[in-house]
Amino acid sequence: MSARTKARKRALDILFQADVRGDEVATILAAEAQRAANEPAREASWLYAREIVDGIIDNQGEIDEQITTFAKDWPLSRMPAVDRALLRIATWEILYNDEVPTAVAIDEAVELAKEFSTDESGAFVNGVLARIARSS
Repeated sequence: MSARTKARKRALDILFQADVRGDEVATILAAEAQRAANEPAREASWLYAREIVDGIIDNQGEIDEQITTFAKDWPLSRMPAVDRALLRIATWEILYNDEVPTAVAIDEAVELAKEFSTDESGAFVNGVLARIARSS
């Protein structure tokens, strides 16, 4: 598993925790940063996870607007928390990270949705992200 794949999982965990607990993402991110300082072997995945989460924090309004626009009749509040987090991660990568090819961002999100969310989540995430990618 690549460092970026591991980083996406870490970012997913941070976003999911904040969502489920009702905490600020920045609070969970700070706790994870403290933990990461004690795990130098995982530094490569931590750096990209932090970049993802910081990017989502900085651009959440635009990211959520894109998701809401292209999720056709699915408001963010109705989506499973895992799907919502994965859509935010991949949308950030598509819109704000030129180093990640769009197809890779979508594929990684779909695979994580299949692994961690509902049976229908892979197709849902793929459809929303494909529409976002076509519009950008």
